[in-house]
Amino acid sequence: MTAGFQATDRTVLRIGGGDAREFLQNLVTNDVRGLDRGPVYAALLSPQGKYLFDFFLVPDGSDILLDIQTARAGALAQRLALYRLRAAVSIEPTEFAVLLGTGAPLATRLAFADPRAEALGWRAYVEDPAALLAGMAPLDPAEITVLRVANGVPETGVELKPDDSYILEMGFERLRGVDFRKGCYVGQEVTARMKHKTELRKGLVRVEIDGPAPEAGTEILAGGKPAGTLHTTSGGRGLAYLRFDRAAGELTAGSAKIRLIAASG
Repeated sequence: MTAGFQATDRTVLRIGGGDAREFLQNLVTNDVRGLDRGPVYAALLSPQGKYLFDFFLVPDGSDILLDIQTARAGALAQRLALYRLRAAVSIEPTEFAVLLGTGAPLATRLAFADPRAEALGWRAYVEDPAALLAGMAPLDPAEITVLRVANGVPETGVELKPDDSYILEMGFERLRGVDFRKGCYVGQEVTARMKHKTELRKGLVRVEIDGPAPEAGTEILAGGKPAGTLHTTSGGRGLAYLRFDRAAGELTAGSAKIRLIAASG
């Protein structure tokens, strides 16, 4: 059964112009040539390799739709404008609504399986959301949170912290958000060095929570020593950012006990 809702916290920008694909190819973490097969999940990093923005790129004819959290849309548009220089690229807002759902994808032109993992459901970009929503079962947005926790998917502004997070620690390779063969992009050198020359010492993991779930942002302790932070929780499970060298012993967050399920890669 198809079920869905309108994600009112998402904004869609249109990237147009003859240089649009080359422009983005030189900036973002993933290979824009993948748009020939469907949507692409990607990030824009700082020159120091730290996460700034994550978004979905969606092919729409010769243009590209960019689906991003509304709170970050203005800052991204400004950053892209700074990089544009003399390129033939336009960056414009759109009236598209973003629908998220589970079950069979909508039979509409701009509806796709989530490119990070099929288990996350589908995304659709429409200009008349009410008509489409009327024809499907309602979906509680909390169900998407359940799927996100189950699949180890970080969220903008929660697990993903601008100017702080590193995308490999946040599981972007597993979530098809970075390509190591595409060539240069902003922050590529640091990201490639983390991939090929170092072993990650910290990262996003899935955990089970024994006891009342603490608030997001609660510190996790291992033997009384700081080991990480608990973020999103749902149904006795959660996402945590942990130091791997302290993740083997007894972990606590507030009054709850924490048990590691699996590290994100």
